[in-house]
Amino acid sequence: MNQRKTWGYIAPTLLLITLLVYIPVLKGIIIAFQNYNMFNIMDIHFNGFQNYKDIINDRAFPFMEVLYNTFTWVFVSLALQFVLGFSLALLLRKPFKGRGVYTSLVFYTWAVSGFAIGLIWSWMFNGQFGLINDLLMRFHLIKTPIGFLSDPRYAMISVIIANVWYGIPFFGIMLLAALQSVPAELYEAARMDGAGPWSQLFNVTIPFISATIISTTLLRMMWIMNFPEIIYGMTNGGPANSTNILATYMINKIYKEFNYGQGAAIGVMIMVILLICTTTYLSMTNKKELEL
Repeated sequence: MNQRKTWGYIAPTLLLITLLVYIPVLKGIIIAFQNYNMFNIMDIHFNGFQNYKDIINDRAFPFMEVLYNTFTWVFVSLALQFVLGFSLALLLRKPFKGRGVYTSLVFYTWAVSGFAIGLIWSWMFNGQFGLINDLLMRFHLIKTPIGFLSDPRYAMISVIIANVWYGIPFFGIMLLAALQSVPAELYEAARMDGAGPWSQLFNVTIPFISATIISTTLLRMMWIMNFPEIIYGMTNGGPANSTNILATYMINKIYKEFNYGQGAAIGVMIMVILLICTTTYLSMTNKKELEL
């Protein structure tokens, strides 16, 4: 009877997950091995690994360049978001007057849509009338405006700055909650042993909240990999392919070329890369925890 009740509670959730997650993913994997182009819908058939070969040999959008852009976008954004978000959480840990209002204002950006943030930052980085160029010229740091979004040398840096600004509140919220769970007795014991602020940080704070750090960095890595909104709003993958990542490449294949087969193949590639990165990261962190 108890087992029936348990399955009665679990079954609706399992059904929804199967219908909304597993079946679409399975269908996407099947399409990745098909010639599935909306311009020739009468000729849908299995073509093995041809979609993957066409993507890797695409001369218009060199695959290795797209892959390099993807790793730069993910890991530079993730590292800066984590360091700045952790610093913000440490600053907000101790109570001060107006902390609630300040925290709300800082964390508000997390509620804004990524595409809207892309449009705002595209105006700020505009090469003719953007705020960033105006400030740099007023402080006599540059003499002529810089085409941040039209020059391939600056385009990736510009979209990463916007992404870092957007992602800091996520780490700030999650790590601040974890920091507030660290017992004050641990810090008192560390101070009695002569530990300074840096020693307390690396020997008390970080080990105590390591589980939160691992889970949040993993989640954020997955989100950044699948987060093309800011790039779409600012550069649309250009100029000259300099900000084209796998996620924007996949969207362009589906919505501009209507090639669902190649779009699904890029989706499978993203899943495989995330699986490899996740497995490697977890094995490295588990090994370090065992050493401690």
